[in-house]
Amino acid sequence: MNTRMAAFAAAFTALSVGGALAQTKPGERQVPIHITFATEAAGREPRQFLPMVGSWIVTQDAGRKVLFIDGRAWKRGQPARGLADKARAIYGARNEEFIESIKAFAYFPIAVAKPIENFENGEISVRFQMVGGTLDRCAGILFNVKPNGDYLTVRFNGTEDNVVLWTFNNGTRRFVKRGTENVPLELGTWHTLKIAVHGTQLQGFLDGTLLLEHTLAEPISGKVGVWSKTDSMVEFDDFTVTPMAK
Repeated sequence: MNTRMAAFAAAFTALSVGGALAQTKPGERQVPIHITFATEAAGREPRQFLPMVGSWIVTQDAGRKVLFIDGRAWKRGQPARGLADKARAIYGARNEEFIESIKAFAYFPIAVAKPIENFENGEISVRFQMVGGTLDRCAGILFNVKPNGDYLTVRFNGTEDNVVLWTFNNGTRRFVKRGTENVPLELGTWHTLKIAVHGTQLQGFLDGTLLLEHTLAEPISGKVGVWSKTDSMVEFDDFTVTPMAK
């Protein structure tokens, strides 16, 4: 295992801050886990998310505290500060594998939700507002995050006006599926992105409209969070995970 991959892996084992999800009957919903930033300190990194790549801070928007990815601070190939320590906090001894993989695609900022130990089935939603960005204006849901840095993301791109599913394996990004239609969104307006996972069936929604359906190669499991790209400036709030038994 090379040094960078090991560092990324270590950060994820330690990320098991939240409790394991309770067992339920097949198809039964559990109590949603809802993350906001009302009690967090503006101008600092979030307590409930662990920034792995990019500059993630809590900021104020119309009197409400939200999570902000500040793409103005983005530099190619540069992960978040203290990545090794953060990787160790999530994945313990496997941190080197995680770090290696993350550095391989450091132009995709990610932050992992601490309270979610493992997500396999159910729904994840997040509200987002695009603020700016020259190269990109991307907001995404990160899921199926593995100790080696592999993950999936469903994202909206404000420069392309579409919803797309991407997969990341061994530091390589691969296009999987594009949404059925383009949806232009204005800067400075709030919208909701949601995914629903039932076994290998994945659906993606934007503002309640189903735009993406795909059959995954295998069932998912792992940590979840939020995703962005390069110089995007996007605010996130109301990150909600609703687990459902298979």
